[in-house]
Amino acid sequence: MKDEVASFGLRDVEPSEKRRLVNGVFHSVAERYDIMNDVMSFGLHRLWKDAAAARLNPQPGEVIIDCAGGTGDLAARLERLARAARRRRGGPSARVFVIDFNTRMVEVGRSRRRGDDILWAVGDAQTLPLGDASADAVCMAFGLRNVVEVAGALAEARRVLKGGGRFVCLEFSKPINPVVSKAYDRYSFGVIPIIGTAVGRDREAYRYLVESIRRFPDQARLSELMGHAGFSAVSVTNLAGGVCALHQGWAI
Repeated sequence: MKDEVASFGLRDVEPSEKRRLVNGVFHSVAERYDIMNDVMSFGLHRLWKDAAAARLNPQPGEVIIDCAGGTGDLAARLERLARAARRRRGGPSARVFVIDFNTRMVEVGRSRRRGDDILWAVGDAQTLPLGDASADAVCMAFGLRNVVEVAGALAEARRVLKGGGRFVCLEFSKPINPVVSKAYDRYSFGVIPIIGTAVGRDREAYRYLVESIRRFPDQARLSELMGHAGFSAVSVTNLAGGVCALHQGWAI
């Protein structure tokens, strides 16, 4: 049974309302989303995405889906790695797709990444416009917490993967050190909204993004949900002491 309520930040709302509200958040921040990621994470998000792309290990000829891919920051890394692998090994070009439900994010990403061989589509992570067993790899970076139903998005990622395909999820998580956790809370609720006002020009949007992290499943719970969705050999790697976590699962 689908969830009757969904979390929008610290509030519970109707699922259709969350979809509308989240769409509004990303429409508002699309133009400044990339620079805000740099400012908020002190550039660490670049290292985390490098780690996620390396873990996914794109290969020539593969179909790779960057789900909730926003402006294509991770997809560009995947495309470059696939191209490098093709130069070493030969074979056909990989096809890297960005699928995001926010039209404005897709528009901004497409305009900024004209030099990258990326395919773009507007679509919902819970109803991907793909056939069963049609992709070799699916990744999500900082997008899973924005879907209406996390379990539904995980099940959909599993559906579109071929046998032996892999899923990588990069998401903010729960710090494993209590001192780091307290400092992270103070920074998140005290500083990020101020940065959101000064740089992102939308305090409420960035307050939602901070609150959404607090409501998101921790490392153990997300691993459990991935198992329920049908992923095997689920693993998690904590980054920055658990501020961010890299989850991986296999379609076996």
